[in-house]
Amino acid sequence: MTLWQARLSQGPARELLDFSQSLSFDQKLARFDVLASKAHLIGLVKGSIITPQEGELVSSALDKADEELQQGTFRFQDTDEDIHTAIERRVTELAGPAGAKIHTARSRNDQVVTALRLYTRHELLEVAALIIELQEALAQKAVDSQDHYMPGYTHLQRAQPVLVAHYFLAHAWALARDIDRIIDSVSRTDVSTLGAGALAGTSLNIDPQFVADQLGFSRVFSNSLDAVSDRDFVIEALFIIATLGVHLSRIGEELVLWSSQEFGFVSLADAYSTGSSMMPHKKNPDVAELVRGKAGRFIGNLTGFMATCKGLPLAYNRDLQEDKEPVFDSIEQVKLALRALTPTIASMTLNYEALQLGADSPFLAATDLAEWLVSKGMPFRQAHEVVARCVSEALSTGSDLKQVVEANEELGPEAARLVTPGVAIERRSSPGAGGPEAVRVQATSFANRLEEDCGRLNRLASRFSKILGGF
Repeated sequence: MTLWQARLSQGPARELLDFSQSLSFDQKLARFDVLASKAHLIGLVKGSIITPQEGELVSSALDKADEELQQGTFRFQDTDEDIHTAIERRVTELAGPAGAKIHTARSRNDQVVTALRLYTRHELLEVAALIIELQEALAQKAVDSQDHYMPGYTHLQRAQPVLVAHYFLAHAWALARDIDRIIDSVSRTDVSTLGAGALAGTSLNIDPQFVADQLGFSRVFSNSLDAVSDRDFVIEALFIIATLGVHLSRIGEELVLWSSQEFGFVSLADAYSTGSSMMPHKKNPDVAELVRGKAGRFIGNLTGFMATCKGLPLAYNRDLQEDKEPVFDSIEQVKLALRALTPTIASMTLNYEALQLGADSPFLAATDLAEWLVSKGMPFRQAHEVVARCVSEALSTGSDLKQVVEANEELGPEAARLVTPGVAIERRSSPGAGGPEAVRVQATSFANRLEEDCGRLNRLASRFSKILGGF
């Protein structure tokens, strides 16, 4: 029998139960629901709504239900609409009449969103820890590359030389913004909604702040209508993962290109490559391709759920049941992606000879030639035109650019030395630039940032794990 069946003259149709159930996917919330129920129970005892003896009996029943769920011995029934009602039903079986009091001063509306907030808070920090591991792999590649350089690209066309370390740190810095977004989002997710009831609170003697403290929430809801209908934190989590997915997709795209014979910049380890079922010679970068492909899934989960939320009237509507599958899916898939991509990068081998060869083209020093003219007092637009004419002449006549520059009356032999291989990279000296000295400063800055982020995440994880029993 469902929790609400007494109101209706006949039981729910099978089709209704099949369509409305969420038990098939919301079991991920089981332990979080047990923890929230125990905190709610402590609040009921504090408010003298149930006796301490009843509280102990129900608490033991919750522990038993949790144990069964963890061990896979929990027996579900057809009338268990979701994990929350399943746990309450089992607790009532174990504790008798006292168990039937667990839902006092509580609705599934505030119960479910509290468990989902606990889950999201916990999982986002796990995602952040995996991002840190990827950043560490990228930073190590930057260290390993020493002063090797490569062509930097715009429009996928060779543009200017940069250190290989500069490239790896560029991805690491982008991921640092994802860490920022996670920490910022966790602060808004960290709100207890227990006590909001179905939509209007309760007449019983409860203390929402006390219950929030039991669960390690930093604050409690201010408006019960908003509390049960708010899914901004889910949208934020989906947005963060979609943005992270875009960053990972960019890395994946470059690994696909770089590992091709056309580029030949990297060789992926066999353990993180696949073969072809038909072509014996193939070695495919499937991890990189799947990472690239998952981004579309993450974006779809975000836009799909935002469309669900659009135009919903206050307060709770059953549409909001659609919050769980996209956030469960995005979190699970991005964790898988991070766990696969990190060792793929850590184990790959770079072909520094090919990278340097691509960067040694004299045309990649064209900007340096223009800047040399600027240093002599020529306006940049005029300098740009002078160098562009030299480049055009070299390309159209098949001449060596260095010889063309040497013969140019406004450039000459002194400027021609700038197109010598290895010279242009040394001139990338402005703060944040891709040359050796600037990158050394940047690498130190990133190491400090990484240490700071690890500290921020560890402090949050420590605070929550103490409350949540060391998840």
